[in-house]
Amino acid sequence: MNPENEVKRTRLAEGTTQPAQSSTETMRAVTYQGKKSVKVSEVPKPLITHPKDVIVKVTACTICSGSDSHIYCGEIQPTEKGSILGHEGCGVITEVGQDVKKFKVGDRVVIAFDIACGECEYCKRGEFTGCDMTNDSQEMKDMYGHAHCAIFGYSKLLGSVPGSQAQYVRVPIADVNCYPIPDDVPDEKALYLSDVLCTSLHAAEMGEVGPGDTVAIWGLGPIGLYTARWCQIKGATRIIGIDSVKERLQLAAHKFGIEVLDRSNMSKDEVIKELQRRCPRGFDVCIEAAGFRFSETLKSKIERAIGLQTDTADILTEIFTVVRKFGRVSIIGDYIGFANHFPIGYIMMKHLTLRSGQCPCQKYFKTVMDHVRDGSVDPTWMITHKITLDEVPDAYDKLHQQKDGYIKVLIKP
Repeated sequence: MNPENEVKRTRLAEGTTQPAQSSTETMRAVTYQGKKSVKVSEVPKPLITHPKDVIVKVTACTICSGSDSHIYCGEIQPTEKGSILGHEGCGVITEVGQDVKKFKVGDRVVIAFDIACGECEYCKRGEFTGCDMTNDSQEMKDMYGHAHCAIFGYSKLLGSVPGSQAQYVRVPIADVNCYPIPDDVPDEKALYLSDVLCTSLHAAEMGEVGPGDTVAIWGLGPIGLYTARWCQIKGATRIIGIDSVKERLQLAAHKFGIEVLDRSNMSKDEVIKELQRRCPRGFDVCIEAAGFRFSETLKSKIERAIGLQTDTADILTEIFTVVRKFGRVSIIGDYIGFANHFPIGYIMMKHLTLRSGQCPCQKYFKTVMDHVRDGSVDPTWMITHKITLDEVPDAYDKLHQQKDGYIKVLIKP
């Protein structure tokens, strides 16, 4: 990138991801207070800061059982105290910047969790989460060599953009990062285009799932469940979901109609043997929808506890063992740092194709909305609790602990 473009990128990031704030009006929002501590705070209301902004009155939002849980338990740093959390939201536009072309006051919209400019080389290729212009985090550049797009309600690595677990949220570059909600789609369905439904489709796309494929999915949270649904739509003939939470397993079997494997009393080796018994030739596609926190061996647990690794490769080893030769592996669960004992030899010796990365929601909005409208994808299947903002701190703990049947919540601010 030449120096002229570098200046342009930084200006755009500084001019669009941090909102101006009202000196007279406040709102209620969920804020980060430290490890395993969030609260509902009274904070300044955001204002139009850039001509391409809109202000959205949030009519529904939710908690991500993956990414938000990582922040909640202190594993995504640096996250500043007082940061407004949340990256899944929808609502009604109340204010519009002068350069917004597609939207007007009163429009209902769903908001992409990823913030893209729509103009850089990555956005033009539909690689919106690789956007070069909305995240000026030096921390992320130092860690990974490049910074990808900003994300709502996340750490300084991803722009520290105030999130959508609030009564109002400012959306930069609204023509790119908002999508219109048709009148026949209620909030409880439209909301989940902000992440879950697009991300799960991205997982299936990365695995190139097609007719006749056998698929195994690790992790039956919202992403894993709807990945299974997209695999069904794409024609997979057999899908097995692996998890240890009984409510998730029951939902996967009874509502989504897939095979399940309860690993709650099984070792890593026992899981591998059982999957090999069920599919001796190996799975065509294996999808990781669990993430970096789930150590399955004592060695991995110890190494994470004492800081010798940030992520565990235990589930990846299971995947690389049971996928067929020349199979495809899709990693949609979050991984952030380094994993010891990463089985790179399996990739080489079995001729595996591996793809990973966060979802460019904007790429999938129309496809997903079409399926929601025709009923082939119903996000209400995963909603287990409907709550208010005041109940959010307790819900964070229950989602993190995977207890009391919490799978996905619907929050009405």
